[in-house]
Amino acid sequence: MSTDEPSDETVVQTAADAAEGVIFSQYKQSDVRDYDVTVVFEDGVLEVDVYLNAPEDEDEADPEQVADDAALAARHAVDELFEA
Repeated sequence: MSTDEPSDETVVQTAADAAEGVIFSQYKQSDVRDYDVTVVFEDGVLEVDVYLNAPEDEDEADPEQVADDAALAARHAVDELFEA
């Protein structure tokens, strides 16, 4: 790994922050019953898992879709981190 590449800790934090940003752009924090963002970055491989327990209301976003979008946003943020 070259010195120009971000640290593993930076990669994990960037991914987690991006995922949480998507979740809380769709739901008020008080509406989220529970959530978990698990990020693992080992040997250059990123794994992101997002669990979201939020109300399923017609007027709100679909929690499953938001969790998927959050995981994708995490991966995208890490891609951008390495492209910078």
